[in-house]
Amino acid sequence: MKIVDTATKALSEGVSVVQAGVLWGTSDEERGEISDGYHTFNELYEFRKLYNALLFNEWAKKGEYNVHKSLRHYDGELCFGGGWFIVVADIEGQISNHYKIEDWDLFQIPEEPKAIFEYDGHTSKDVIERMTKLLNNENYKLRRI
Repeated sequence: MKIVDTATKALSEGVSVVQAGVLWGTSDEERGEISDGYHTFNELYEFRKLYNALLFNEWAKKGEYNVHKSLRHYDGELCFGGGWFIVVADIEGQISNHYKIEDWDLFQIPEEPKAIFEYDGHTSKDVIERMTKLLNNENYKLRRI
């Protein structure tokens, strides 16, 4: 059985791919094709990128929140040594993601020579909490009409 099939079977049975031990020695390409029975990891990352671009582009167009993109982190270093860029928004705390340079034009937001915010140490959990707080903010809800 191929790694992708084994991982997909584990996920469909409610077992994480880590618990099933199927990720060791797999290529990025193989891991990207692992599915929960509905979407592959590659599809989910593509959705995330496009949702992120749509949201940041809208915020930039409306002048809401401080959003920007850069090839360099705040310290001036190229993102991951080059070939990547960072997108950042400040929504009473940072939310950010990195994308391959080939996706640069998806983000129609201000470009900066380096990220303008020093990394605040946020984790994925922090970002989820910040976005949830924003969605629950009464002022934000009023603007969603």
